[in-house]
Amino acid sequence: MIDPATLDWDKGQGLLPAIVQDARSGVVLMLGFMNREALEVTLRDGRVTFYSRTRGRLWTKGETSGNHVEVESVTADCDRDTLLVIGRPAGPVCHTGAPDCFPGHGTTIAGELAFLDRLERIIAARIADRPEESYTARLYARGPARIAQKVGEEGVEVALAAVTEDDAKLVGESADLVFHLLLLLKTRGLGIREVVRELEARHAAKT
Repeated sequence: MIDPATLDWDKGQGLLPAIVQDARSGVVLMLGFMNREALEVTLRDGRVTFYSRTRGRLWTKGETSGNHVEVESVTADCDRDTLLVIGRPAGPVCHTGAPDCFPGHGTTIAGELAFLDRLERIIAARIADRPEESYTARLYARGPARIAQKVGEEGVEVALAAVTEDDAKLVGESADLVFHLLLLLKTRGLGIREVVRELEARHAAKT
């Protein structure tokens, strides 16, 4: 984490702006202010706590709504006078009920790709809850060999679509392949992050 003693508290008269970013999607959720006590409480409790300039006291995000933001990391910028908090929101962050406090912002590439993380969590929930109507739960119950077979079948369908079908069909078959690959990785306790890390490592080795 971060040592409050190393920060420049004087520049903002004891307050530092704190940008809160979603750990999963990368979306900037909100901006608040922290004094030293608020930062210390945030680090101690693992939940984002600000100093309210209007109320003149500390307030923990979600203390009335229950929509806390669980902290993953807190870092400072190069001037040591601004904080970046990476966290996981438990619900809508904005007091209006919106997911974040910046309505109308565009969707980033990172935000779109973050759906893969959400899909992994949906897959895990289906496996845990085992609803009767769930294709995911039924296929998972048949074991890795059957899921591996499905991955092979979907791979062939992607290849065929690439040479005989239009773009929409190729995208659809690719989506099927990715879904079944995520399910296969789940059987080994793995996920898309391990695949991305391997790709990053390969790229780094070549540069």
